[in-house]
Amino acid sequence: MSTPQKIALVTGAGSGIGRACAHALLQTGFTVVLAGRRREPLEATLRDSGRPESEGLVVPADVADPASVGALFEQVRARFGRLDLLFNNAGINVPNVAIDDLSFEQWRHVIDINLTGAFLCAQAAFRLMKTQTPRGGRIINNGSVSAQAPRPDSVAYTTAKHGITGLTKSLSLDGRRFDIACGQIDIGNTDTPLAGRMKKGVPQADGTIAIEPTFDVSHVARAVVYMASLPLEANVSTMTVMATKMPLVGRG
Repeated sequence: MSTPQKIALVTGAGSGIGRACAHALLQTGFTVVLAGRRREPLEATLRDSGRPESEGLVVPADVADPASVGALFEQVRARFGRLDLLFNNAGINVPNVAIDDLSFEQWRHVIDINLTGAFLCAQAAFRLMKTQTPRGGRIINNGSVSAQAPRPDSVAYTTAKHGITGLTKSLSLDGRRFDIACGQIDIGNTDTPLAGRMKKGVPQADGTIAIEPTFDVSHVARAVVYMASLPLEANVSTMTVMATKMPLVGRG
């Protein structure tokens, strides 16, 4: 008997953590829907995965737009009829500035994509997972270590990521009766283009500037694959994967 096809959806799949996790899921045997704002990076992710393009589906989408999210999940439903895994990964940041210098537009942009986008995708995933046969599925939210502790002058990003923790807990509770598991991965200083500034020095809680260590993004991908591999009777509620020597643990 052949193994049933497993369908995963990765948002923000065109670069960084999303790209690495899409590759790892494809290599593990998932068919992966790659979502992001621009088609070209998504196509490059699929092309560079080493897997047949038939094992992936590229869908440009804006997670902050309810209509775009609805169209994304309708394509998933029409093509595959089900979804086994949603990796809510899409996110952005703005330059670190004091709260009184942060514009409303910057605040709204970060909250819309990082938090509202995760909510919209989770909501659509619930609607599909609770009605598909067999029922259920898994949602993994990218929380970041900013869901645990802030960096200086990061009010929008930190608020959004703390909100992800509340979203994860609510989804985990509300998903029980539908066989939907939800967990969160908090990532600290993985070596992606967005973390390049860590190697040049970033502000610390005590007012100094310090270079911080990073680690290879492949370890994040392996962690996500592990979380995704569990049967629905088991769940990783929260996992932190971070550079061993980053200054998260300890007093700033």
